[in-house]
Amino acid sequence: MNKIDPYIFPSTVIVGNGEFPLNDTPCHVLDNARSVIICDGAANHYVTTGRAFDIIIGDGDSMSDDVRQQYASRIILSSCQETNDQTKAVNYLAQQGITHIAIVGATGRRDDHTIGNISLLIDYLSRGITAYIYTDHGIFIPAYCDNTFVTQPRQQISIFNFGSTQLSATGLKYPIRPFDSWWQGTLNEATDSSCTIHADGYYLIYLAYKQ
Repeated sequence: MNKIDPYIFPSTVIVGNGEFPLNDTPCHVLDNARSVIICDGAANHYVTTGRAFDIIIGDGDSMSDDVRQQYASRIILSSCQETNDQTKAVNYLAQQGITHIAIVGATGRRDDHTIGNISLLIDYLSRGITAYIYTDHGIFIPAYCDNTFVTQPRQQISIFNFGSTQLSATGLKYPIRPFDSWWQGTLNEATDSSCTIHADGYYLIYLAYKQ
Protein backbone atom coordinates (compact mmCIF):
# COMPACT_ATOMS: atom_id res chain seq x y z
CA MET A 1 0.00 0.00 0.00
CA ASN A 2 1.32 3.44 -0.93
CA LYS A 3 1.66 6.21 1.63
CA ILE A 4 0.98 9.59 0.05
CA ASP A 5 2.26 12.77 1.67
CA PRO A 6 1.32 15.73 -0.57
CA TYR A 7 3.61 17.96 1.51
CA ILE A 8 6.61 16.18 0.01
CA PHE A 9 6.47 18.44 -3.00
CA PRO A 10 7.35 17.43 -6.58
CA SER A 11 10.38 19.33 -7.85
CA THR A 12 8.87 19.97 -11.30
CA VAL A 13 6.03 22.46 -11.56
CA ILE A 14 3.59 23.39 -14.32
CA VAL A 15 2.06 26.86 -14.14
CA GLY A 16 -1.41 27.02 -15.67
CA ASN A 17 -3.26 30.03 -17.02
CA GLY A 18 -5.79 30.19 -14.20
CA GLU A 19 -5.47 32.40 -11.15
CA PHE A 20 -1.85 32.85 -10.11
CA PRO A 21 -1.31 31.38 -6.61
CA LEU A 22 -1.34 33.58 -3.52
CA ASN A 23 -1.42 30.98 -0.75
CA ASP A 24 1.88 30.09 0.94
CA THR A 25 1.72 26.40 -0.04
CA PRO A 26 1.50 26.67 -3.84
CA CYS A 27 3.92 29.62 -3.75
CA HIS A 28 6.38 27.48 -1.77
CA VAL A 29 5.95 24.65 -4.28
CA LEU A 30 6.70 27.07 -7.12
CA ASP A 31 9.57 28.95 -5.49
CA ASN A 32 11.40 25.73 -4.55
CA ALA A 33 10.98 23.97 -7.88
CA ARG A 34 13.99 22.75 -9.82
CA SER A 35 12.11 23.04 -13.10
CA VAL A 36 9.17 25.25 -14.11
CA ILE A 37 7.08 24.83 -17.25
CA ILE A 38 4.63 27.62 -18.11
CA CYS A 39 1.43 27.13 -20.06
CA ASP A 40 1.08 29.66 -22.87
CA GLY A 41 -0.90 32.67 -21.59
CA ALA A 42 0.28 32.18 -18.01
CA ALA A 43 3.64 33.51 -19.18
CA ASN A 44 2.22 37.02 -19.59
CA HIS A 45 1.95 37.43 -15.81
CA TYR A 46 4.61 34.94 -14.75
CA VAL A 47 7.52 36.79 -16.37
CA THR A 48 6.61 39.94 -14.40
CA THR A 49 7.19 38.09 -11.09
CA GLY A 50 10.90 37.70 -11.73
CA ARG A 51 10.79 33.94 -11.10
CA ALA A 52 12.93 31.58 -13.13
CA PHE A 53 11.43 29.15 -15.63
CA ASP A 54 12.57 26.65 -18.24
CA ILE A 55 10.09 26.72 -21.11
CA ILE A 56 6.71 28.05 -22.22
CA ILE A 57 4.49 25.53 -23.97
CA GLY A 58 1.13 25.72 -25.72
CA ASP A 59 -0.57 26.74 -28.94
CA GLY A 60 0.53 30.36 -28.55
CA ASP A 61 -2.94 31.85 -28.82
CA SER A 62 -2.82 33.62 -25.43
CA MET A 63 0.79 34.74 -25.40
CA SER A 64 1.59 38.44 -25.75
CA ASP A 65 3.82 39.58 -28.61
CA ASP A 66 6.37 40.90 -26.09
CA VAL A 67 6.68 37.50 -24.40
CA ARG A 68 6.80 35.73 -27.75
CA GLN A 69 9.69 37.91 -28.92
CA GLN A 70 11.67 38.11 -25.67
CA TYR A 71 11.57 34.38 -24.88
CA ALA A 72 11.42 32.93 -28.39
CA SER A 73 14.25 30.46 -27.68
CA ARG A 74 12.30 28.94 -24.78
CA ILE A 75 8.89 28.58 -26.42
CA ILE A 76 7.54 25.24 -27.65
CA LEU A 77 4.49 25.72 -29.84
CA SER A 78 1.97 22.94 -30.35
CA SER A 79 -1.07 23.51 -32.55
CA CYS A 80 -2.76 20.25 -31.49
CA GLN A 81 -6.39 20.97 -30.57
CA GLU A 82 -7.01 17.51 -29.06
CA THR A 83 -5.36 18.47 -25.74
CA ASN A 84 -5.22 21.60 -23.60
CA ASP A 85 -2.02 23.43 -22.66
CA GLN A 86 -1.82 21.73 -19.26
CA THR A 87 -1.78 18.32 -20.96
CA LYS A 88 0.77 19.50 -23.51
CA ALA A 89 3.05 20.43 -20.62
CA VAL A 90 2.44 17.10 -18.89
CA ASN A 91 3.16 15.20 -22.11
CA TYR A 92 6.36 17.17 -22.66
CA LEU A 93 7.59 16.31 -19.17
CA ALA A 94 6.63 12.64 -19.55
CA GLN A 95 8.73 12.50 -22.71
CA GLN A 96 11.65 13.70 -20.60
CA GLY A 97 11.01 10.88 -18.12
CA ILE A 98 9.42 13.17 -15.47
CA THR A 99 6.28 11.58 -14.06
CA HIS A 100 5.87 13.26 -10.64
CA ILE A 101 4.54 16.77 -11.19
CA ALA A 102 2.99 19.67 -9.28
CA ILE A 103 0.52 21.97 -11.03
CA VAL A 104 -0.35 25.48 -9.84
CA GLY A 105 -2.60 28.04 -11.52
CA ALA A 106 -4.92 25.30 -12.82
CA THR A 107 -8.07 26.72 -11.25
CA GLY A 108 -9.98 29.99 -11.31
CA ARG A 109 -11.07 32.36 -14.10
CA ARG A 110 -12.87 29.74 -16.21
CA ASP A 111 -14.99 27.31 -14.18
CA ASP A 112 -15.23 24.86 -17.07
CA HIS A 113 -11.46 24.86 -17.48
CA THR A 114 -11.10 24.28 -13.74
CA ILE A 115 -13.25 21.14 -13.87
CA GLY A 116 -11.43 19.91 -16.96
CA ASN A 117 -7.97 20.48 -15.51
CA ILE A 118 -8.81 18.69 -12.27
CA SER A 119 -10.47 15.69 -13.95
CA LEU A 120 -7.43 15.27 -16.23
CA LEU A 121 -5.40 14.16 -13.20
CA ILE A 122 -7.08 10.76 -13.43
CA ASP A 123 -6.20 10.50 -17.13
CA TYR A 124 -2.57 11.28 -16.34
CA LEU A 125 -2.45 8.69 -13.55
CA SER A 126 -3.83 6.03 -15.89
CA ARG A 127 -0.75 6.70 -18.02
CA GLY A 128 1.67 6.40 -15.10
CA ILE A 129 1.98 10.14 -14.45
CA THR A 130 1.29 11.39 -10.91
CA ALA A 131 0.30 15.07 -10.91
CA TYR A 132 -1.05 17.03 -7.95
CA ILE A 133 -2.93 20.32 -8.32
CA TYR A 134 -2.14 22.86 -5.58
CA THR A 135 -4.76 25.61 -5.34
CA ASP A 136 -5.02 28.50 -2.90
CA HIS A 137 -7.23 26.34 -0.70
CA GLY A 138 -6.10 22.73 -0.96
CA ILE A 139 -4.64 19.87 -2.97
CA PHE A 140 -6.20 17.55 -5.54
CA ILE A 141 -4.58 14.09 -5.56
CA PRO A 142 -5.44 11.31 -8.06
CA ALA A 143 -5.25 7.79 -6.68
CA TYR A 144 -5.73 4.15 -7.65
CA CYS A 145 -6.70 1.25 -5.38
CA ASP A 146 -5.48 1.24 -1.75
CA ASN A 147 -3.56 4.24 -0.41
CA THR A 148 -2.80 5.90 2.92
CA PHE A 149 -2.83 9.71 2.97
CA VAL A 150 -1.01 11.89 5.50
CA THR A 151 -3.59 14.10 7.24
CA GLN A 152 -4.21 15.86 10.51
CA PRO A 153 -7.25 15.57 12.79
CA ARG A 154 -10.23 17.61 11.55
CA GLN A 155 -8.63 18.26 8.17
CA GLN A 156 -11.37 18.63 5.56
CA ILE A 157 -11.43 15.96 2.83
CA SER A 158 -13.56 15.14 -0.20
CA ILE A 159 -13.46 11.93 -2.24
CA PHE A 160 -14.59 11.82 -5.89
CA ASN A 161 -15.15 8.40 -7.40
CA PHE A 162 -13.89 7.69 -10.92
CA GLY A 163 -15.17 4.18 -11.50
CA SER A 164 -14.34 2.26 -8.33
CA THR A 165 -16.95 -0.39 -7.55
CA GLN A 166 -15.50 -0.91 -4.06
CA LEU A 167 -14.72 2.14 -1.90
CA SER A 168 -14.24 2.29 1.87
CA ALA A 169 -11.99 4.07 4.33
CA THR A 170 -10.55 4.21 7.82
CA GLY A 171 -9.52 7.44 9.55
CA LEU A 172 -12.47 9.46 8.26
CA LYS A 173 -15.38 10.90 10.24
CA TYR A 174 -18.01 9.59 7.82
CA PRO A 175 -18.10 6.23 6.01
CA ILE A 176 -17.66 6.21 2.25
CA ARG A 177 -18.98 3.91 -0.47
CA PRO A 178 -18.75 3.62 -4.28
CA PHE A 179 -20.40 6.99 -4.90
CA ASP A 180 -22.20 7.44 -8.22
CA SER A 181 -22.34 11.26 -7.94
CA TRP A 182 -19.42 13.55 -7.15
CA TRP A 183 -21.25 15.55 -4.46
CA GLN A 184 -21.78 12.43 -2.34
CA GLY A 185 -18.14 12.20 -1.29
CA THR A 186 -17.68 15.82 -0.29
CA LEU A 187 -17.44 17.38 3.18
CA ASN A 188 -15.69 14.54 5.00
CA GLU A 189 -13.08 14.99 7.72
CA ALA A 190 -9.91 13.24 8.92
CA THR A 191 -9.93 11.90 12.46
CA ASP A 192 -6.22 11.10 12.80
CA SER A 193 -2.75 11.71 11.35
CA SER A 194 -3.60 9.55 8.36
CA CYS A 195 -6.53 8.02 6.54
CA THR A 196 -6.60 4.95 4.36
CA ILE A 197 -8.78 4.52 1.28
CA HIS A 198 -9.58 1.03 0.01
CA ALA A 199 -10.70 0.89 -3.60
CA ASP A 200 -10.59 -1.26 -6.71
CA GLY A 201 -10.24 1.61 -9.18
CA TYR A 202 -9.55 5.32 -9.58
CA TYR A 203 -10.67 8.15 -7.32
CA LEU A 204 -9.68 11.74 -6.60
CA ILE A 205 -8.92 13.14 -3.15
CA TYR A 206 -9.20 16.79 -2.16
CA LEU A 207 -7.36 17.81 1.01
CA ALA A 208 -7.98 21.30 2.36
CA TYR A 209 -4.74 22.78 3.66
CA LYS A 210 -3.80 22.06 7.24
CA GLN A 211 -4.70 24.78 9.71
